[in-house]
Amino acid sequence: MAISSRGIDAEPEYWHAPATPFRTGSPELPWPSGLAARLACRSGSLRGTTAGVAPGYVQGNLAVLPEELAADFLRFCQANPKPCPLIGVSDVGNPRIPALGLDLDIRSDLPSYRVWTDGELVEETADVGKWWREDLVCFVIGCSYSFEQALVEEGIPLRHVEQSLRVPMYRTNIACTPAGRFSGPMVVSMRPLKPQHAIRAIQITSRFPAVHGAPVHIGLPERIGILHLGNPDYGDAIEVRPDELPVFWACGVTPQSVIANVKPPFAITHAPGAMLVTDLKNRQFAVL
Repeated sequence: MAISSRGIDAEPEYWHAPATPFRTGSPELPWPSGLAARLACRSGSLRGTTAGVAPGYVQGNLAVLPEELAADFLRFCQANPKPCPLIGVSDVGNPRIPALGLDLDIRSDLPSYRVWTDGELVEETADVGKWWREDLVCFVIGCSYSFEQALVEEGIPLRHVEQSLRVPMYRTNIACTPAGRFSGPMVVSMRPLKPQHAIRAIQITSRFPAVHGAPVHIGLPERIGILHLGNPDYGDAIEVRPDELPVFWACGVTPQSVIANVKPPFAITHAPGAMLVTDLKNRQFAVL
């Protein structure tokens, strides 16, 4: 290969959802490894969010584009390493990336996909085999789910994991650095944390630059163009309690915001929250 906002209609306020009982899930997940998670997606037994799936294994966001756009998108990722840290790129027409897993098929190994034409979402599906083309290039981008195990091990609670929800994600007024045809706003993911946990989360996640690293913003969501925390652009709404701060990380859903902005003729992405689980270990990406 030759590599080649949201409408604002009210005053800013934090959102406090009604209390919801936690759904903690089984301590013995049926998908203990990246391979097990991918096979479960392939068979149809794993759908929805991959938060908490295959603890210790790296998860990735997906963007699939025609070869004619691949060089520009590669440059876009290189220019925007916080939201788009690349961890794998396929050869043209090849749905496999052996460096991420030997038994891996991009067409079937995610819980859910989105298919786009001219920047419009045309289908959400569990398998993109019928959409596959020989000119497509797959890009896998680091995911913040990969640093969540380190947060949990430090005793930092993550409400979306406890409630089996997708992390909330928001388009912001933070502009990405343009590259070629690609430009648009950064997307961020949000986790509500008590102040002492937020400080520790900064320290922990800064060790994982390949999966977004430290937060890009804390508190005051209106400063980055978010006035309604209870209405995320992607994912599920999560309660922010009075003694908590919303903490925002750059998010690998940013390419979907860019696709809607740039309107390429064809693209495939993951459905927000439904990631590719690889055979890589999170510890491989930790910077000591």
